Amino acid sequence: MGATAALAVSPGPDNIYVLMQSIANGKKFGLATVAGLISGCLVHTTLLAFGVSALIKANDKIFFIIKLFGALYLCYLAYQVFLADAMVRLGTVSVPSKTIPQLFRQGFVMNVLNPKVTIFFLAFFPGFLFSETLSTVMQFYVLGLLFMLVSAIIFSIIAILSGLISARMNNNIGMGIFLKWLQIVVFVGIAIYLLLSDK
Repeated sequence: MGATAALAVSPGPDNIYVLMQSIANGKKFGLATVAGLISGCLVHTTLLAFGVSALIKANDKIFFIIKLFGALYLCYLAYQVFLADAMVRLGTVSVPSKTIPQLFRQGFVMNVLNPKVTIFFLAFFPGFLFSETLSTVMQFYVLGLLFMLVSAIIFSIIAILSGLISARMNNNIGMGIFLKWLQIVVFVGIAIYLLLSDK
């Protein structure tokens, strides 16, 4: 939950899109976008739960390969963040006017059709399996729902406090640097945890 919170707070296309919808159209439009984005995570969780669970049951070596892939992918994400500009510029994001159902649908489709979300879940969740008695499928759903809950809370706070947050973030180099290194530490930390975790 801590790792999810740190990632949700850090500027990315999803939370910046929520922020800009809230600023341009109002808080309820931002919250509709949040609902769509979070609902899409359930699709990725389902794909992961049934697909990866079968692989984990089949072979310990495959599970290690999944963990290794996850760790390498997270290190790659950390490197990408390191190369990126620390400045957060909100004014460059265009916000077309849409209705609340349209924003929900767009948020859902944006999330479901983004293969990076599935890859991230594949990299993120296997190291956090927590029970030897509970089925792997159920554990993935628990982790997915926790991820959705934490992300929904933080994204909703971003939508509700959109004016204050945008004023603090826009072209604030200190905030940008802090959030940049927060992402790097979280990505590398999870990568190390994945490699050290047991099945």
